Amino acid sequence: MEIHRSKSAIRAELALWRKQDATIVLVPTMGFLHEGHLSLMRLARQRAGAQGRVVASIFVNPTQFGPGEDFESYPRDESRDFDLLRAEGVDAVFAPDATEVYDPHAQTIVETTELAKTLIGKLRPGHFRGVATIVTKLFNIIRPDAAVFGEKDYQQLAVIRTMTRDLDMGVEIIGAPIQREADGLAMSSRNVRLAPADRAAAPILARALDQAEAMAPSGITASRLRSHVRATLEAEPRARVQSVDIRDAATLDTISGPLTRPAVILLAVSFGKVFLIDNRVVHPSQEAP
Repeated sequence: MEIHRSKSAIRAELALWRKQDATIVLVPTMGFLHEGHLSLMRLARQRAGAQGRVVASIFVNPTQFGPGEDFESYPRDESRDFDLLRAEGVDAVFAPDATEVYDPHAQTIVETTELAKTLIGKLRPGHFRGVATIVTKLFNIIRPDAAVFGEKDYQQLAVIRTMTRDLDMGVEIIGAPIQREADGLAMSSRNVRLAPADRAAAPILARALDQAEAMAPSGITASRLRSHVRATLEAEPRARVQSVDIRDAATLDTISGPLTRPAVILLAVSFGKVFLIDNRVVHPSQEAP
C-alpha cells in the first residue's frame, strides 16, 4: 500500500493505473477508522473488481467544521489507520495536510444551495459547503470511477449525489449501509469521545428508530411519528435533542399526513459535547423495501 502526501504523487500513481485500464474506487474518510469505515473499503473492493484499485483518503477537513465545533479534538490516529487499511488490501492512501489541499488564496466553493440550508445544514451553517468543496477537490485529484460513502450521513450522501449529478462529474456514488455496535449505536469516530455515562445512554437513538420503524406501517402520520420519536429521546436525561425530522427518503422533501411512501427519520442528538447523528428509512407497509 502506497501512502501519498501530495497531489502530484497520488496523480502519478493513478496515471500508471489508468494505463492498465484499472477501475478506480475512492473512499473518502476523516480517519480514526472503525468497522463502519472498513465495510466501505470492502464494498469499494467489490466494485473495483480483482483488477481494480481502491484509494482511501484521510483528511480532517477544516472547512466543514464551524466555530466552536470539534475540529481540534476530532480523534486522530494515522498509524493505526494505515495498519487497518493495509489489512483490508487498500492499494493507496491519500493523506495530505491542509496546506496541500487548500491554497490560502482560493476563492472557489461548491454548494448545493437548497440542501445545504436544511436539516443538519440549519444546525451547522456552512458544513455542507465544506463537504461539497472537499469532495469536489478529491474527485478532481483522484478522478475515480466510483466513490463509496456511508448512509449514516444520509443528508451528506444526498448532497454528494446531487452535486455529482448537477455538475456532470461522471462519478458513480455508492451508499453503504450503517454499521452498528452490539447495542445498536451507529459506529462513529466520535463515539470514543463519549463519557461512560453518555456512551451508556447513546443507544437511545437506535431504540427510538426501532420503535418508529415498527410504528410506520400502522398508518400513523408523520407529525405523530415525529412527536413519538422526540418524546422517546427526551426521556433520556443525558440526551440533548438537536433535531428530529421525517422526510421523503428519496428527495428529502418535507412530508405530512399518513405515511404513503418510504420516509427517512433523521436524528441529531448531543451527549455532553459530542454531536451524534443517526437515521432509519421506514416504510408505510409491511412489504419488503
